Amino acid sequence: YAPFCKHLFLTNDFTNARLNVLPITRENEHCIRTKYEARTENELPVLTRFFDKKLLEKSAGGEGAEKEDVFPVAKYLDLILYSREQIEKENAAMGKESSHGGKEAAPWGIVSIKAQDVDFELPMTPMTAMRNALGKDEGGSGVPLDRGAYMAACDYWKDHATVN
Repeated sequence: YAPFCKHLFLTNDFTNARLNVLPITRENEHCIRTKYEARTENELPVLTRFFDKKLLEKSAGGEGAEKEDVFPVAKYLDLILYSREQIEKENAAMGKESSHGGKEAAPWGIVSIKAQDVDFELPMTPMTAMRNALGKDEGGSGVPLDRGAYMAACDYWKDHATVN
């Protein structure tokens, strides 16, 4: 994705972190919803598509359904790291104070942890790629849109959705 971003994959044999990305099937597609959402008050809202968690639980059989049947425990955790320099640049662009308060900071910071079943990077959602391309002032990273990566993301996400 970018030189300031690294992924660290851990085998998930120590948490009950559940998958939050599921394949879209005939049985669950009626649980998909959309909304305009911003991760912070300074970001531009973008259209997101997701499974409604409560609807998934209800449609899976309600009382008799096991949580593991609807939301399996993830096999891996993907720790997404940004360089300290990138974190500081994005914080400054959004009007946030230094994240380390003037003290010596680690060279890398965790910006996200994703529970998943594969030990490789899943494509970011197409809307995340577009938001990132908007620039730091709008909540993105300032990385230009890569058409090939964007098309691969569209190919993956046409058959998958996150769970909210």
